[in-house]
Amino acid sequence: MPIIETFDEVTPRSVLRHRPVLDGTPIAGKRSVVTAATVPAVQRASRPRLSLADTGDDVAEWQRSDEGEESNVAKAGQVMRPAWSIAGLLPRTSRLAWVGSREMRSLQVHPLLYLSLGMFAMLLLWMGLSTALGWFHIVMDDIHYGRPRTYQVDAWVGHNEQSGNKSHFVAINLSGHIEIIEIPGGDATHARIYIGPQLYGPDSDLVPATLSFLDVNGDHLPDMVISFQESRTVFLNDQGGFRPLKLAEHRQVEQFFQQNNKKEL
Repeated sequence: MPIIETFDEVTPRSVLRHRPVLDGTPIAGKRSVVTAATVPAVQRASRPRLSLADTGDDVAEWQRSDEGEESNVAKAGQVMRPAWSIAGLLPRTSRLAWVGSREMRSLQVHPLLYLSLGMFAMLLLWMGLSTALGWFHIVMDDIHYGRPRTYQVDAWVGHNEQSGNKSHFVAINLSGHIEIIEIPGGDATHARIYIGPQLYGPDSDLVPATLSFLDVNGDHLPDMVISFQESRTVFLNDQGGFRPLKLAEHRQVEQFFQQNNKKEL
């Protein structure tokens, strides 16, 4: 921006000869050559000193010209809006409000996103609870049945029990294969081993098998029922030992469980 420099010194003299303009009064000792009607032939060439008012007007004018140039440069570097833009037709305040509302609309989230996030969180929660519950059951089975899963029970079954001792039974899950060991009357020399069902699936070797003794065929002899998970297998008490069911005996056993409503033994 141009700056006007002012000087307090006296305005420099002109290179031309100074010709004073007098009011007609002669100076003593000098010959008066200028009269009141005389007009100097050449005007004084020195620049008159500017007043403060004139200086202020010039500065204001230069400022306006500089602002006009800056506005032209800004317009030249400004990105032109398309003719169809709504924001270009609005005043400045309204245009800013319109742009702000458009940005807020662009930041709005669809409600289905919250629903999806909620369902995903519920899925993760369900998976976490299922894993924790399965781990808890395994820990409890480790405490009660150990590894391999082992269940022991004493029962009166009429096998070599003349000495007054109950028969001892041990159910073991060996790598998913259930086996039952009977020590009749507590005499290990007469021990028997019964081969139970084979289990399949993940962690089948961690499934405990329990034993119960019920008369399921009505011969007044306790039969051996092997329970595991939600299934059961029956061995009938026959001729001093236990044997698997025959094909014709399955229906009779099923009717017994239906009548007594004993689903888990």
